[in-house]
Amino acid sequence: MSLPPEKASELKQLIHQQLSKMDVHGRIREILADTIREELAPDQQQLSTEDLIKALRRRGIIDDVMKELNFVTDSVDQELPSSPKQPICFTDKQSTLLKKSDGTRMADSTTMLSISDPIHMVLIKTDIFGETTLVASYFLEWRSVLGSENGVTSLTVELMGVGTESKVSVGILNIKLEMYPPLSQTLSQEVVNTQLALERQKTAEKERLFLVYAKQWWREYLQIRPSHNSRLVKIFAQDENGINRPVCSYVKPLRAGRLLDTPRQAARFVNVLGYERAPVIGGGGKQEQWCTLLAFLCRNKGDCEDHANLLCSLLLGYGLEAFVCVGTKAKGVPHAWVMTCGTDGTITFWESLTGHRYIHKSANPDEPPVAEQPKPLYPYRTIGCVFNHQMFLGNCQPSDSVEICVFDLNDESKWKPMSEEAIKSVCAPGATTSLPPFPPLCASTIDASVTSNEIEMQLRLLVSEHRKDLGLTTVWEDQLSYLLSPALASYEFERTTSISAGNEEFQDAIRRAVPDGHTFKGFPIHFVYRNARRAFATCLRSPFCEEIICCRGDQVRLAVRVRVFTYPESACAVWIMFACKYRSVL
Repeated sequence: MSLPPEKASELKQLIHQQLSKMDVHGRIREILADTIREELAPDQQQLSTEDLIKALRRRGIIDDVMKELNFVTDSVDQELPSSPKQPICFTDKQSTLLKKSDGTRMADSTTMLSISDPIHMVLIKTDIFGETTLVASYFLEWRSVLGSENGVTSLTVELMGVGTESKVSVGILNIKLEMYPPLSQTLSQEVVNTQLALERQKTAEKERLFLVYAKQWWREYLQIRPSHNSRLVKIFAQDENGINRPVCSYVKPLRAGRLLDTPRQAARFVNVLGYERAPVIGGGGKQEQWCTLLAFLCRNKGDCEDHANLLCSLLLGYGLEAFVCVGTKAKGVPHAWVMTCGTDGTITFWESLTGHRYIHKSANPDEPPVAEQPKPLYPYRTIGCVFNHQMFLGNCQPSDSVEICVFDLNDESKWKPMSEEAIKSVCAPGATTSLPPFPPLCASTIDASVTSNEIEMQLRLLVSEHRKDLGLTTVWEDQLSYLLSPALASYEFERTTSISAGNEEFQDAIRRAVPDGHTFKGFPIHFVYRNARRAFATCLRSPFCEEIICCRGDQVRLAVRVRVFTYPESACAVWIMFACKYRSVL
């Protein structure tokens, strides 16, 4: 009675979209406001949790939600018949079916006790400029509620910091858990505690055995060639809580549902998520911190490893043979990127921080070149290992240079593999209780048109104020601003598909809009944030953009166009184009 991980991810995504469509959060806020206004006594300082839950039940919001959730199978386009007498049912068959329920019945307590996924809670701090900081990441074992009276229990957990502050307390969180609908039969606390202890014991044993195997594998790898000790072969990596996890556990096939249509669009989505290296206290090298997927998505930024893990997971979800590569860039800087292996043997590198793709053609170092070989376009210099959710391979070729590396992963004389069974024992879904579950991607909550207009209006005001300080008047031409839209759409299309289109029409429209004897200048720029003042300050640092904004001359007309392209998790690509036209005076 379990739902496959990919089906569970898609189901969570559909439920989230339905709740957003129903504006559940808005309705809860309205009920909260009405309850405080109508029922809160003057001498009361705050509304209790019990009063709020009673108000939600009284207004019928929970029943409305359950009635609105309609589930269908992947194999048919019709809704399954509703049956109030049947519980929610999961069946492991060729096509997984999820029967619709009226919300009055649910899985029994014994079945729920077997669900070992914890509740992953992430605490994010957002400042007045919209910058996010990861404060805490906590995995809550929720099943204690199965053994509590009336299906209600209260917990107090201590939240610890992340990274270098993972041993520092950031606060205490009081949690109240309640089962809805209530369980028809609760378990004894002894049964729950015994189950949890048994799972912890099994997990600890699996992790111990894998560690023993990994040490043996590493000894064998070093015996091949002593110089392997200096290669970037990453078997374990610390997460945001300072816990060592096998790198293969950071990757898992991830389906984006209907939020992303192609692998290249997925690469663009990962690219627009912000890049931020883990903070380092004091001097020294790079701080080691790989984030779990939920922590990465919640703060919308992370290091190169976080981007590479997410992109690899998405490409695996699209059915590609994808791997995360660990190696170095120029000057020996450690780096991670993604590689896909085509059925025809084509090796493609995907740079998760930029969205660029590179075809790898291996050079044979033993053959004298007939002609001088061009330098590779990709920025990668060495490669130590590659991995995904099922495989881990260490590079055991004489040279770890990417340029001459042969990516025949089935050749054990070039790539030393780890046992797939050993990896599966600790990295497969449900293998251990310490593995964080992968969350589904959520649709964007940003209204692209409204946001584009807001940023554009703010930029107009900033430009007018800047020119006023210089003693210049500002005249905006709306038609010229509108004509810039196709160019911005073309730029984003090219970033996504690597295909340039629509430039001819844009140039023709500009020629028609600029009279004879006039000069046109335009400056496009791209951001992944929506702070207009910050973007304007960056634009002024470009001499080309400053020349347009501070343009002097006869019949000067200014234009600015903003186009926001939204992606899942409220990530966005913001394109801005400043332009001016003026009469040329010799």
